[in-house]
Amino acid sequence: MNTNKQCAWTTSDIPSQKDRLIAVTGTGGLGFVTAQALANAGAQVILLGRNKSKGEAAVTKIRSSIHSANVHFEELDLADLASIEASAKRMRDKYQRLDVLINNAAVMTVPKRQVTQDCFELQFGTNHLGHFALTGQLMPLLQQGHNPRVVNVCALAAKYGIINFNDLQSEREYKPMQVYGRSKLANLMFSLELHKRSEAQRWGVMSIASHPGLSRSDLVDNGRSEQSKAPLLLRLFGGFLMQSAEQGALPTLFAATSLEAKSGQYYGPGGANETKGLPAPAKIPNQARDEDTAKRLWEVSKQLTNMNFDNIASTTNLDA
Repeated sequence: MNTNKQCAWTTSDIPSQKDRLIAVTGTGGLGFVTAQALANAGAQVILLGRNKSKGEAAVTKIRSSIHSANVHFEELDLADLASIEASAKRMRDKYQRLDVLINNAAVMTVPKRQVTQDCFELQFGTNHLGHFALTGQLMPLLQQGHNPRVVNVCALAAKYGIINFNDLQSEREYKPMQVYGRSKLANLMFSLELHKRSEAQRWGVMSIASHPGLSRSDLVDNGRSEQSKAPLLLRLFGGFLMQSAEQGALPTLFAATSLEAKSGQYYGPGGANETKGLPAPAKIPNQARDEDTAKRLWEVSKQLTNMNFDNIASTTNLDA
């Protein structure tokens, strides 16, 4: 891919995904259109989400539009470590491998501080810690996959995020958009660090980050409160400012399927300051390149979730 310009890559360029098993977190918005495009390309798709009725409705909708679709729903609450463990165990019992994991689901700008089942701040706990734990739980399946990839869906807000280890759970100060930015920066740093560790320890799993620019989705509705609202500007002018969810999903689909996508890279829309357009390499914020912070974030995340990638990967390699 040209590093300076967006490429003319659309869903018609998705290679055949026949015989590939792909899991996508999030059943609406970007998650839905991502799953739909992958099913259309022949993949067996697992949609993971906490709302069973919404998830099953999404599966039904995809099957009705794509008669050959092989898509299923798996219940998963990223705000509950026990749910993550149980969901991953069901998948390990049912499947022999996983080829792609797309960590897409998120909650955004919850107005008042809330916590997960494990008492983590909701946005950081769901968006980062939940996906960190899920990726670790599914690593044995990924290591058995065919050219396996983890795709972490980040956001433009990552460029404004700061990892503050003195108040990681926002107990001293809670500003919704600031906390959201922190969680998405953590997604990006996790993706980059996962790439480095996979390379160094020969886990054999690619790790790629993407972001959708400014795209219409039901992200804000994923908040755990009726009062969860998008920033006023986006609510008033969202239709004008944002591209479609189908367009916003393209960088993620590129990262998940293209032979040109590289591990350790970051992709987003190539036009209008990365807010719109076709897939292109995205700019990695300076704070995401801080190796010491990334290593510390990994260790803290490991302790909080009780998820040791090293043990899982080494055990899988021995079994293989």
